[in-house]
Amino acid sequence: MSYEVNEPILNSPFDEPSRYWFIREGYEPELKEGRRPAIVYPPREGDSEWELGKVLKLSPPDQFFPGYEMTLVNHIRNKVKEWRNENYPGVSRTTLELLDYWNREGREHRLFFAQKEAVETIIFLIESRADFRQGIHIPQDTPIDTTLKAFIRYACKMATGSGKTTVMGMLAAWSILNKVADRSNAKFSDVVLIICPNITIKSRLQELNPDNGEASLYRTRDLVPSHLMDKLRQGKVLVTNWHIFEKRAPATAGNDTAKVVKVGVKTTAAEVIKIAAKNETARGTRYLTQETLGQQIALGRLKVAEGGEKYDTQGNLKEVKVEITRYLESDAAWIKRILTQEVGNKGNILVFNDEAHHAYRISRLSSDNNDAGDEQESEKYQEKEATIWLEGLDRINKYRGINFCVDLSATPYYLKSSKQNTNKPFEWVVSDFSLMDAIEAGLVKIPQLPVRDTTGAAVSDLAYFNIWEWLMKKMTRSERGKGINPTPEAILKYVQHPITLLGGQWEQIKQEWAASDDPRPPVFIIVCKNTKIAKCLYEWIAEDIKPNDLPSSNLRSLRNTEGETNTIRVDSKVVEELESGESKSDESKWMRFTLDTIGKTQWTKDDQGRDIYPEGFAQLAEKLARPFHPPGRDIKCVISVGMLTEGWDCSTVKHIIGIRPFQSQLLCEQVVGRGLRRRSYDLTEDNKFAEETSTIFGVPFEVVPFKANPQGAKPQPEKRYHVYSVPQKSQYRLEFPRVKGYTQAVQNRVTVDWTTIAALEINPFKIATEVQVKATLANNQGRHSLSGPGKLESLDLNPYRQGKRLQELVFELAADLTRTYCQTEQCQAPPHVLFPQLRKICDRYLTEKVKVVEPAHILDLFLSPYYGWVIEKLSESIYPDTGAGEAPEIPKFEAHLGNGSTDDINFFTGKPVREVVKSHLNCVVADTDQWEQAAAYIIDNHPATAAFVKNERLGFTIPYFHNGEDHDYIPDFIIRLKTAKSNYLILETKGWDELREVKQAAAKRWCNAINADGKHGHWQYFLTGLSKVKEGIDEAIKEIEALTN
Repeated sequence: MSYEVNEPILNSPFDEPSRYWFIREGYEPELKEGRRPAIVYPPREGDSEWELGKVLKLSPPDQFFPGYEMTLVNHIRNKVKEWRNENYPGVSRTTLELLDYWNREGREHRLFFAQKEAVETIIFLIESRADFRQGIHIPQDTPIDTTLKAFIRYACKMATGSGKTTVMGMLAAWSILNKVADRSNAKFSDVVLIICPNITIKSRLQELNPDNGEASLYRTRDLVPSHLMDKLRQGKVLVTNWHIFEKRAPATAGNDTAKVVKVGVKTTAAEVIKIAAKNETARGTRYLTQETLGQQIALGRLKVAEGGEKYDTQGNLKEVKVEITRYLESDAAWIKRILTQEVGNKGNILVFNDEAHHAYRISRLSSDNNDAGDEQESEKYQEKEATIWLEGLDRINKYRGINFCVDLSATPYYLKSSKQNTNKPFEWVVSDFSLMDAIEAGLVKIPQLPVRDTTGAAVSDLAYFNIWEWLMKKMTRSERGKGINPTPEAILKYVQHPITLLGGQWEQIKQEWAASDDPRPPVFIIVCKNTKIAKCLYEWIAEDIKPNDLPSSNLRSLRNTEGETNTIRVDSKVVEELESGESKSDESKWMRFTLDTIGKTQWTKDDQGRDIYPEGFAQLAEKLARPFHPPGRDIKCVISVGMLTEGWDCSTVKHIIGIRPFQSQLLCEQVVGRGLRRRSYDLTEDNKFAEETSTIFGVPFEVVPFKANPQGAKPQPEKRYHVYSVPQKSQYRLEFPRVKGYTQAVQNRVTVDWTTIAALEINPFKIATEVQVKATLANNQGRHSLSGPGKLESLDLNPYRQGKRLQELVFELAADLTRTYCQTEQCQAPPHVLFPQLRKICDRYLTEKVKVVEPAHILDLFLSPYYGWVIEKLSESIYPDTGAGEAPEIPKFEAHLGNGSTDDINFFTGKPVREVVKSHLNCVVADTDQWEQAAAYIIDNHPATAAFVKNERLGFTIPYFHNGEDHDYIPDFIIRLKTAKSNYLILETKGWDELREVKQAAAKRWCNAINADGKHGHWQYFLTGLSKVKEGIDEAIKEIEALTN
């Protein structure tokens, strides 16, 4: 079956979509006529079912199941089309003039259909003839406070890059011009209030102010004829960010901070304050030093709630729940500050919520989860933002009246903190131009996600499709950490492969762009789970700071040098400052200008050709002695916590990698949205946009729920067997030493036992070295699929491998191995003595012990995690060279437990058991259906067996180090051989085990150390299959005889 067919872009961006791809897993993509219905998919692992109401219904199995059809949207869409075809019955002359102006032939700035449909839908709901709207009921957003009146909300779902700002401009012009034409008509408003989530969007939306004349969006996008601009300026467009809705303390005279100022309205609220090294507020959480907390309590500003103090394990105060009393401005003072100063006493206001998914009602703040961390802080910040935003609108509606409110967002869904409706669309969504629609219309870059790799995994299980899930499976328990909070070093250990794959393609594209007419570099975004991971990645990429046993990032173009910043890091606290516009430092202010200008080579110029700087930029650049060009001009990589500031309109993002968990389509779309804006809007000959792509790892567009079926047959109670020591069989008693580690004292010479050291396999079927990516057109189940249309592109490690010299890399490996080994207690040799020896050991290990499975390459060894594994294996296998006079390695014993034995064994098991003769225990316990039972029979009947025991709950373990973590190897059997002196055989009868060589090396190391100590008899180790158990015992006897002779 061929998948290299057709193109994802089907439709003109200026016309209603007339075709769409219907994709089913394993089938050829089907090109369907008509328009894709509005569909939404539930979260993968929702805690509860959505409340559907009348706006959603489950799609049929042969269509888009398990998605939900947005029935209200689809119905309104059909009615608007019918109304449009009849030339908009019911609208005013002013409205019809504007609609004709926007739809006329020959426009220089043609409007996208997505923009026109959103505008027409709102006009339809307000002005269309009543018979068209019959049966359409838009659910209300009812306030939680029953004394408040609901205001009308209409939400327009528009993919990132489809032109929401222009939609606001069109609707603002429509409302103001109609109001000016008929002052008595309450359908329209001449006061427009736009609320946005951050200062970046606020600054950009100033182009919606009609007072800017020819520089306003109304003229630059040709939304209003020039002869109507004077009338448009009779209206007022206010643009603000939600932060100003928060009530403030009244301005008072005096600076006596020791007094509680009791001016304004008294309010009391509960809050959790965390104890920290300095006083600050971040993402909605307040941090105070213990000293400041005490002062605030003494002044009466805080009152500790009963039982509100929490302490850490060391007894230090961790956080405290308090009641805070504040005196804030009255509602009248608030209205005056927000509206009166700008528009006097006018009411009946038209409201736009830009990025409206921030504006939703929550029943209460989830203050019961106060664990520290960026994600919890972010959730609390979202709740605070939503609460302040909606309380502000309710206040405006109460005192001035809201005509109606238009919500605009690519993802108008309830956020996580809205509990049962998490990621469900707002009930008042009335139009939808989805990401799929935008891709097929060419409005956005086509996100390419992994569809195949060398491991052969299913799409949803591909490592680089969902990097976080892959990391959790790869990591050891200690690496994952408590509460699934892995260390940054553990993250780096595994993510070098996907970062290097994307980095190689990024470097190639950078060179291609540099050779073209566009000098801007492509931008690489890395989105992290928390600030610790972001900081570690930044230091590794930008500053070449390597954690132990990790190689360099090898992304030299992204490395910062003196005078050249290529990579920046943006933490959540900085983002909050950027969003509110209240940057506390010059560097934070500079960061805002940097982010706002990534992908921009020069400033906009005035009529005289002079640069137009943003407000405050010139003064800050002069103060910091920085160049006056756009500070983000040369930025190539952004490492962030979260998804960066919304409204960030960089058009040169080419690669995104997500190193964090994703639980929803909402979060996936928001992160991917940072890479959707097109670089060019030049049309092809067929009136379409050329295909542009962005490549994305670790952001899984898979939002189908997977829930375990709680029903099923109850398991039958298992039979239990009693296993115990038999006093009458004490002649078969066994004793063994408990070893917790080893002691060396290397003075000069080291060696390696090449017969036992574990080999290393570079296996592309376990860690992908090649990945194929394809356009993100989800199939009918909402999953990413190989079956979709578009080009299948391959990424591999060849760009990384080019120019690498093996001997130079071996030199670096030996240097890192020397540093690691010299840091251990047992090494007393100086590094310059060890390095030449370890260099030879590294050379030989690569030659004899590294196995490369194609299409991997030996150079891939120098990427993590292989690089760290080599250092780990060699560090564990280096011994004092006794042949050169070094003292042998000896064991460190468990000092408090003493030797272990078969005494006092007493337990029950559900595993199968078999009775035996030459064992102190009554029976052996089997882990498999046959192996241990058959081996026990052979051992029990071998003439050289004096006594034996199956190692089940015996406490006999062999320590070993693997994958950055201490482990205990539990061999199958201990056999005391029938010889003159104490001789023992550790017998392992396992089948296939991918760690067999690691465990074998650990067991032989254990035996060598015990034998060198000489106080516990002579020990041997034999690993065999079932057919060679007898041979293993025979070989052990032969070795003892050879030593005796």
